[in-house]
Amino acid sequence: MTCIERASPALNQILLKLYSAEKPMEIDHHLYEFGSAEYHILSEASDPRVAFLSISTAPLCPGVLATNELSSYTIEMIKALCPAVVEIAESRREGYQLTLKLNLTKIPRGKDYIKEIKEISTVHSVILSSQLKEILWNFNSDNAIKGMHKPIKLVYNPREPFFVIRQPQQIIAVFPIRFAEKSDVIISTAFFQELVDVGSSDRYAKAPPCSWSAIPPPELRGEAFEDLSTNGGFVSFDISSHHVDGKRLDKTVWNLLNFNAYVRYHVKITKGFIQRRMRKRLENLVEVLHHRESLEQDNEQITRHQDAGCSCTKRLVRSSKYSILKQRWGNLGRKLKRIHFRLKIQGFGRFRQRWLRLPKFSSREYTKLD
Repeated sequence: MTCIERASPALNQILLKLYSAEKPMEIDHHLYEFGSAEYHILSEASDPRVAFLSISTAPLCPGVLATNELSSYTIEMIKALCPAVVEIAESRREGYQLTLKLNLTKIPRGKDYIKEIKEISTVHSVILSSQLKEILWNFNSDNAIKGMHKPIKLVYNPREPFFVIRQPQQIIAVFPIRFAEKSDVIISTAFFQELVDVGSSDRYAKAPPCSWSAIPPPELRGEAFEDLSTNGGFVSFDISSHHVDGKRLDKTVWNLLNFNAYVRYHVKITKGFIQRRMRKRLENLVEVLHHRESLEQDNEQITRHQDAGCSCTKRLVRSSKYSILKQRWGNLGRKLKRIHFRLKIQGFGRFRQRWLRLPKFSSREYTKLD
């Protein structure tokens, strides 16, 4: 996905490293960036105060702007970045459209140097914006006067071209939207419908009117089939004169260049949000299931403890009843013994065995005496 910021992150990082180095550094580095941009940074240790930045980029509108040449308007816009630091080199590096000579000693110290270096890193966005401005001002003017409005094909990304139709009263920008995944198409369709509804409200009356269609608009009739074959439809913006007046022109041009990137950024963020919500929902469901399972286990343990407590209580009750009855019957037996043998006489047992015996009678027959 392209970087929506104007400054190139990689180029900005290298220039900051080169400027903040305590010792002289020798750099010979190549960078390739989205939009067919190529950078070459050269700095020699023998002369650390000067760095050379060469830039090569594909033309925004092939066939209209020269491939290896930049217009005078674009050159002036580049010079206006940091006039004290940036200088156009007399001889450009072979294979590049432009070579800049950067005088690092003229970059102010303190916090301002970060802002200056970031401004230099926006050179690619300045080239693209100036090309689009020049196209909107000069291209197709004769045809517009005659009532012929031919679409201008702009190629910021070879896979995502868009069209601009310059008319006397307004400019129509049409974006064919393509996605590789069906889920992206569904999310983008919902996004475009919401964008149309919000753009037509009174709150955003000053914004360019937006429309979305699944088929190509009438302004693109006659264009190549490969440029009109999409699965996400066509988004159109009607840009009037007050959208390109003064400082608004630069913002409008940059928004047009990055609309495809913004759509893909929105789709990516939406998918990430949906995935995070799904993971969070799954975690909540798993937590609820674990909580319920733990409650069931706790209830089972409580039931087991209650059953074990009841059985112990029964055993305790039974044992206590048995001990109470045993104690009572033992006391009763001892009382009965005391009743039968209340007096104890020493030697009475032997006396009873010797002298208190019952006589024994024999079974002899007796005769009657006369």
